[in-house]
Amino acid sequence: MVNLGSPDAPTAAAVRPYLGEFLHDYRVVDTSRWIWCPVLHGIILRTRPKKSAEAYASIWGDGEEAPLIRITRAQVAGVQAALGPDVMVETAMRYGNPSIPDALDRLMEAGCTKIGVLPLYPQYAGATTASVYDGVHFALRKRWNVPELRFLRDYYREPAFQQSLADSLTEHLATLDWEPDKIITSYHGLPQSYVDKGDPYQGECIETTELLRDYLPEHLAPKLMTTFQSRFGPKAWLQPYTDKTLEAMPEEHGIKKVAVMMPGFSADCLETLEEIAIEAEESFHEHGGTHFTCVPCLNDRPDHIALLTDLARRRVLGDWLDELEQPRVVGHENVG
Repeated sequence: MVNLGSPDAPTAAAVRPYLGEFLHDYRVVDTSRWIWCPVLHGIILRTRPKKSAEAYASIWGDGEEAPLIRITRAQVAGVQAALGPDVMVETAMRYGNPSIPDALDRLMEAGCTKIGVLPLYPQYAGATTASVYDGVHFALRKRWNVPELRFLRDYYREPAFQQSLADSLTEHLATLDWEPDKIITSYHGLPQSYVDKGDPYQGECIETTELLRDYLPEHLAPKLMTTFQSRFGPKAWLQPYTDKTLEAMPEEHGIKKVAVMMPGFSADCLETLEEIAIEAEESFHEHGGTHFTCVPCLNDRPDHIALLTDLARRRVLGDWLDELEQPRVVGHENVG
């Protein structure tokens, strides 16, 4: 089970190699390396780590690992418990630790010859899901003995996913003494040029929100709208931008009570806990908003664990599980 990753500690020294690995990925930044590498090493990796480390420190908590990694480990533990001892489930991050190569090493050292990869991204994007494919390929490219592999592409259309999103929203709103005028579904952004080249991510995000309407109470469904957050660099990114939308709502549209949920994130992380729950809320209030709430990601909710387990069983492992139940015969001897 693979997610994006986090630095090993909320320090500039730990953020620098993590950020370097992330921003060296051609699927994340597709600019010519002759242009990008001098900018990355000469400017970004000299200035950005300190600011990013401060942001990580604000959400890190008391644990030794970042929230994203702690939550992913909890998801893995839940799926492992549900699948039982015949299946080995590992935690991996595309960047940083625990790494994809290390996870594959543990699986193969344990004798696994059939390995399923479940990227924890509901919607497909080249910069996320396809990059996980690349990461697995890079980890195996020098091996003589390569396992049989299966990959999950996306799961945003799964009814159980939509129901879990709807339940998480309604349950969260039930804890408030006010009701939002608008509910923003905020997705991680992507350069517009990537979509222009054929990346289906934008359409899958929009479809996710449209599908969600059917699972919500009638009075909430019309309040949904889609935005995109976390843009980086000078390029045009997918719009509307989450931050600009929130800033304009109170004065330009009279919307002063807002709930934000993030259906593209399977676990709370820097982009949800700091960018939305801290920065976006502060900005919304500064621009005249009166009520703001951030809906937690699905994290290790029981219904989310059940969904991930079902995805692993049905769409990743499939008939491999049936094979575990069949006796294996070598020659004329039944070996179990």
